[in-house]
Amino acid sequence: MITPEFAAFPEAEHRARIAMAREELASAGYDGCIVVAPESLFYLVGYDSISANISPQALVFSVHDARDPTLLVRNVDLPLVKETSWLTDVRTYQLFVDDVSAQVGGIAHDHGIANGCLGLEMQSPAVTGSYARALERAMRGARFDDVSHILNRIQLIKSPAEIHYMREAARYANLGLEAARRTLRPGISEFVLCAAVEKAAREAGSDYPALPTECGSGTRSAGGHATAMPKIIGTGELVHLEFAGVARRYHSVSMITMATGDPGISARRLYDVGRESLLAGLEKCHPGARVADIDIASRKSFERAGLDEAAQMRFGVGIGIAYPPIWLSSLQIDRFSSGTLEPGMTFYVHSWLSLPQEGLGVMLGGTYLVTETCVEALSGAGPVDLFTV
Repeated sequence: MITPEFAAFPEAEHRARIAMAREELASAGYDGCIVVAPESLFYLVGYDSISANISPQALVFSVHDARDPTLLVRNVDLPLVKETSWLTDVRTYQLFVDDVSAQVGGIAHDHGIANGCLGLEMQSPAVTGSYARALERAMRGARFDDVSHILNRIQLIKSPAEIHYMREAARYANLGLEAARRTLRPGISEFVLCAAVEKAAREAGSDYPALPTECGSGTRSAGGHATAMPKIIGTGELVHLEFAGVARRYHSVSMITMATGDPGISARRLYDVGRESLLAGLEKCHPGARVADIDIASRKSFERAGLDEAAQMRFGVGIGIAYPPIWLSSLQIDRFSSGTLEPGMTFYVHSWLSLPQEGLGVMLGGTYLVTETCVEALSGAGPVDLFTV
C-alpha cells in the first residue's frame, strides 16, 4: 500500500487507535459511531483538514466488526483526504445538491448500525445543532448519545510518535517566546509584537494554531482572552502573551508576562503572587498526582494575598491535537475534577490574576509532559522573574 504523501503516522498506528475506540465505545454500550470533529478524524484515520468546521463530514463505523470505517466528505475536499489518509472507503457529496445526512444514514445502514445506539461528538463545534437534528431525522431508528468524552479520553495518553510532535511544537513555541523578548519595547503596537512571535514560529516550520495569539498590554492586560488591538505599548506597562507552536496539529503553548520598564508596586506584587502560585502548582505535578490537589495547592498564594477574586481560571488543561476554534482537551486540572496525571499526558498550566479596577493582569505558564518519573517542561516562560525591557 502506498503511504500518503503527507501522512503524519503509519497506518498501523491509526488502526490501533480505531481498535481502541471500538473497544471503549463497545464497553459503553454503543453499536457504532459517527465521528465529525476534525481532531478525531485526524487521530483515527489521519485526515488533516479544517473543512470539518466548514462543511459537514462524517467517519462512520461499527464497533462490532473490524471493517474499515467509511468517510464522507465534500467532493472538493477529496484530494485532502488522499494526501493525508490511508483510508480507501471514501465517499463524496456535492454541497447544496446532495442530502448529506441521508448519505450518512445510508452509510450507517451499510455498516449495520442505522437502528442502533450511535455515538456523536455533541460537544464539538463541528457538530452544529442543525447537523445533529438532520442526522436524527435521517436515522429515526437510531438513538444518539454524546461520545465526546470517550473519543477525547483515548487521545490523552500520547504515543512516542505523538510526543515527538509535541516536542517539535514546543520548539516553535519557544522560538516565539524568544522573539517576544527581543521585540518588546515601548512605542510598538500589539500587532507588531504578535507578528514577530508568529513569524518566528511559522518560519521555523509551525503549522497554523487553533486559536489566535493572545496579547494584552497596559490596562488591556486585565483581560484574560485578549487578542491584539491597534494599541501602542507604552512605558511602565505589563504585557502578556499566550500562543502555540504547532507540529502536525499537535499544539504546545507558551505564556509570558513582561514589562516595559517599571510597571509599579501593584503590578510587581501581582506578578510575584502569580509566580508563587505557578511554582506551588507545579511542585504538585508528578505521575499519579490528583488534579484537584494541584489546583488547590496553586490557590494558596492567592488566598494568603487576599486575591481569591482575582484568580478566575482553572490551573490547567490537557492539550494535543487541535483545530480552530479551540485547543483544549477533556483533561481539566482544577479542584472540581477527579482525574490524575499519567505518563504520556501533555497539558498546559497557567497562573492567572486580574485586577480590572487597576487595569492589571498577569499570566504565567506553559506546556508540560508527564513522563514515567517526572513532569517535564516543554514550552513557556514558566515561573521566572518578571522580564523587563
